[in-house]
Amino acid sequence: MTTTSSRGRRRAPTRMSRAAGKAAALQKPRVILALLLLLALTSVMLLDGYLRAEVGGDQRVRTGASASKVPEKVLDGGPILTFQGGQATTLSVPDKTIALTFDDGPNPTWTPQVLKILEEYDVPGTFFLVGSMVSRYPSIVKDMVEEGNEVGIHTFTHVDLSYQSEARVDREMEQTQLALAGAAGITTTLFRAPYSSETDAIDNYSWPVYKELGEDGYTSVFVDTDSDDWKRPGVSKIIEGATPEDGEGASVLFHDAGGERSQTIKALPKYIKKMKAAGYTFTTISGVTQEQNAAARQATGQQPTAGATAAAGTAGTATAGAGAATGEQSGNLPNGEANGTGNGTGNGAAAGNGGTGGTINRLQAAHREATGVTLYEGKALIAAVALAEWTVPTLSVGLMIVGVAVMGRFGMMLILARRHYRKRNKRRFSWGPTVTRPVSVIVPAYNEKECIANTLKSLAKSTHPIEIIIVDDGSDDNTSEISREAAKALGMTNVRVIRQENAGKPAALNNGVRSASYDIVVMMDGDTVFEPDAVFHLVQPFADPNVGAVAGNAKVGNRDTIIGAWQHIEYVMGFNLDRRMYDLLRCMPTIPGAIGAFRREAVLEVGGMSEDTLAEDTDITIAMHRGGWQVVYQEHAKAWTEAPGSLKQLWSQRYRWSYGTMQALWKHRKSLTDKGPSGRFGRVGMPLVVLFQIITPVFAPLIDVFTIYSMIFVDFQAALLAWLAVLGVQLGCAAYAFRLDREKYRYLLMMPLQQLAYRQMMYLVLIHSCITALTGGRLRWQKLKRTGEVGTPAGVS
Repeated sequence: MTTTSSRGRRRAPTRMSRAAGKAAALQKPRVILALLLLLALTSVMLLDGYLRAEVGGDQRVRTGASASKVPEKVLDGGPILTFQGGQATTLSVPDKTIALTFDDGPNPTWTPQVLKILEEYDVPGTFFLVGSMVSRYPSIVKDMVEEGNEVGIHTFTHVDLSYQSEARVDREMEQTQLALAGAAGITTTLFRAPYSSETDAIDNYSWPVYKELGEDGYTSVFVDTDSDDWKRPGVSKIIEGATPEDGEGASVLFHDAGGERSQTIKALPKYIKKMKAAGYTFTTISGVTQEQNAAARQATGQQPTAGATAAAGTAGTATAGAGAATGEQSGNLPNGEANGTGNGTGNGAAAGNGGTGGTINRLQAAHREATGVTLYEGKALIAAVALAEWTVPTLSVGLMIVGVAVMGRFGMMLILARRHYRKRNKRRFSWGPTVTRPVSVIVPAYNEKECIANTLKSLAKSTHPIEIIIVDDGSDDNTSEISREAAKALGMTNVRVIRQENAGKPAALNNGVRSASYDIVVMMDGDTVFEPDAVFHLVQPFADPNVGAVAGNAKVGNRDTIIGAWQHIEYVMGFNLDRRMYDLLRCMPTIPGAIGAFRREAVLEVGGMSEDTLAEDTDITIAMHRGGWQVVYQEHAKAWTEAPGSLKQLWSQRYRWSYGTMQALWKHRKSLTDKGPSGRFGRVGMPLVVLFQIITPVFAPLIDVFTIYSMIFVDFQAALLAWLAVLGVQLGCAAYAFRLDREKYRYLLMMPLQQLAYRQMMYLVLIHSCITALTGGRLRWQKLKRTGEVGTPAGVS
C-alpha cells in the first residue's frame, strides 16, 4: 500500500512495509498447508482405524429373531440363493461334490498356507473375503485368483448387515468390490453374510437384505456343512464336522482368518485326502451352479448355447443377464455387471478372469473383469490403504520414541535443575570478586511510546552503576521525545538517546554496542522492566574471565489474563528447568532479548548482532559458544516483560521465534564438526535443541490426535488415564519450577486448559515455521502491539 503525506502527495511504501506485506501474503497459504497436512494425517489414521473396525465398527450379532416372513422353500432349500426373475430360488450341491469355502480372509499367516494346500492337492476353493483385509493384503488375493480359486464378498468390515442401513449395506458391498478391483482386477457376484450359516437361519431382519442384494445381481451363499474350525475343537473333530452324511454334496465352511488357524491347516490336507478317497470331487460355487443349470437344461431337453455356457456360473437369471448384456447399471455391481445367462452376448464372453485368450474358467464364472473408473478407484483405494498401513505403524513407533525422549527430558531437567539450584544457592558459591564497575544498558526501541517510560523508571532504581543508551530505530510515535522527557523527569543524567533510520533490531543493538562506554553491555527490550538489583546480579558472572554472556530470568508481567497465565507457566518452566539444564551442560542456546548481558569485546569478536536470522539472540548466543566463550544463566537477575495479549500477536511472535531458531541452527550447522571447547554446543546443545524444540514439538500434535482417536474409537478410559498421567508429570515439573522461582502455585490451575488449547497452537506455529523453512520463505522482524501495562516490579510481583 502507499501512504499520503501532509501535502496530499502519495509516496512509495517503505522497505519495511513492503516486506511486511509480502510476509503476510506468504503466511496464509503456509498456515493452510500446515492444517492440510494435519488433516491428511488424521484422514490416514481414520482410514487405518476403519480397516481395523475401530472406526465405524459394529459388533452386534442378531440371534433368535423370527423367520415368519421368509418363504419355506428358502428355509428348507439349498445353500445357494438367487433371485431369478425376482423370485427366490435355491440350489443344492450335487451328490459326491464338495464346494470348499473359506471365510474371513485374507490373512497373511494362514491364507497362503491354505492356498499352498489347495494347489498341492489340485483342489479349487471359494474364498469369501473381508474387503478391509483385501485392501491390506492385495497380493494374496491376486495369487488366489490367478491360481484358479473363486472369491466372494464377506462385507468390508465384517458387520451384521441386518442391523445396518441401506446406505451402509451399499457401502460395504461397493467398497469390497473396489478392493477386489484394485487387488486382482476383478469384481464378483458372490456374497456371504458375516455370521450366517444355513438357510434356515435367515430371519425377518436379514431377509430384506438378501432380497435387495439378489435384485442387484448377487448370489448369496450359505453352508450346509460346518467344520466348526473356529472353535478349535481339534483336527479330528474338524474333519468329522466337515464330512457330509451318506454321500450328499455340501457347501463346506472353513476359516482362513479370524483367529489362530493352525488346526485348520493340519486338518485340511487330511480332509481332502479322505473325501477324495470316498469318491468326492471338489469345485467352486460357480462350478456347482453351472453343473446344476446344465442338469436342469438336460432334463428339459434344452441345448446350451456358447454364451449361456460361458455366463451360467452364478445364477442363470434371464432378467439379470439382460442388464449385463445391454450395459445398464445393476445395483452395486460395477459397470452394470450382473449374474446370469443373458442372451449369450455382452459380458458373458469376458466374464472370466482365470482363463486365457478370452476362454472363461468355469470355476470362476462369478468373476467380472474390472475396467474403467472401477479399476482406477480400486487401485487408488489399495494405494491409500498401503500408505495408511505404512504411515500409522511408523508413526506409532516414532511416537513411542518421542514419548520416551520427552519423559527422559523431564527426568533430566528435574535432576539437573535441582543440581543447578543447589550449586548456585550455596552460601560459599561465588563467581569471583564482586563486579562493581559501571556497565552500559542498551535499549533498542521501535514505537515504544506505551512502555519506554516504565522501562526508564525501573532502570532509575538500579542498584548498579549504569549508563543507558536508547537506540530509536526510526520510530514514528515520538519514542525519542518521550524517552528524553521521562529521563528529565526522573533526574537521570546517564541516558543517551540515539536515533537512526529504521534498520531493524540487530542494527539498533549493534549501534548501541559501538556507542557503549563500558566493557560490559546489558541488552533489554523497550517493553521490559528490570528489578532494582537485576543489573547487579546479571553482571556478577563476568568475574569469571571465561564468561562471555549471561542469560537473565525473564518473567511475564501481564499474567492476569488467560493468555498471559499460559505464557507465565511456559516462561517459568522454560527458564527454571530448561535453562538450568543447559547451563550445567554448558550449551545455553539463547540469551533472551528481554534480559541478557555480554562482554563488549566478545560481541565485536563474533561480528556483532547478525541480521541473517530473525532470532538474533539465538544467533549471537551460538556464535559466542563457537567463539570459545562460556554462556551462563543467572536466575536472580529478574526482568518483567509484556507478553503478547492476543492469539494473533502470540502467533506472530512465536512464528518469528521458532523460524528464527531454525535459521540460526542452520547457519551454525558446522558447529557439529567444531573441535575443542568451541564445539561443545554442536556436540551437545544443537542435538538437544533440534530434538526437543523442533522434532518433538512437530510430532507432539500426533500424540494428541492419537489420544483423541483412542478415546473415541478404542478405549476411552485407558486413553484418558494415559493423558492424565502425562499431564501429571508435566504438572509435577511445573510445580517444581514454580517452587524454585518462588512463584504462586495458583497459576498452575490453568495448566490443563493450557495443554488443551495453548500447547496445540504452539505446535501449529512450529509446523508452520517448518513449512516456511522447507519452502524457502523469508520473514522480517515484526513489531507487536504494546499496552504498557507492565509497570515497576513491585506492581506485578
